[in-house]
Amino acid sequence: MAATKSTEITNLLKAWSHGDAAALDRLSPLIYDELRHLAHNCMRHEHADRLLQTTALVNEAYLRLVDVKQVDWQDRVHFMAVSARIMRHILVDTARTRASYKRGGQMRRVEHSTPIDLDQLAGSGRAAELCALDDALNTLASMDARRAQVIELRFFGGLTVEETAEVLKISPQSVMRDWRLARAWLARELQR
Repeated sequence: MAATKSTEITNLLKAWSHGDAAALDRLSPLIYDELRHLAHNCMRHEHADRLLQTTALVNEAYLRLVDVKQVDWQDRVHFMAVSARIMRHILVDTARTRASYKRGGQMRRVEHSTPIDLDQLAGSGRAAELCALDDALNTLASMDARRAQVIELRFFGGLTVEETAEVLKISPQSVMRDWRLARAWLARELQR
């Protein structure tokens, strides 16, 4: 991304966080493509039976971001980190809802003439994996918050090592060390 566009986004974010509603109107077209790219990164691990479409994830995240109050946006990278966290929660909430359908949640009486949506039932395996990853990340966060943030920013947010280091205010070497250790811990935890 060009430095001037990044600077412009940062300036608009700061103006928006200080109450300038017009800044949000100018900011929206600048960040939409970045949110779309971020959503694509969040969903690149999804199977064909996706929990959500990329556009739906972007729109839901955008609506939640617009409702966020009292955030002192530092810069574009800070905004993308918060966006990644919001997208993670949207995906996990959707996965938990889908998993509850599999276990009989939201049951309703089915008349003989009502067709059963087999695609919805068959797609719940990925939802369970995403829920297990979220549970493991929450456990990791309780033990080592920074390593959990590294996973969230890199896996869900698609941030580079350098961007992750900037958000967390640590060196790129520390990011890579945390990334390796957290991935190994998560792999072991998910195999249980």
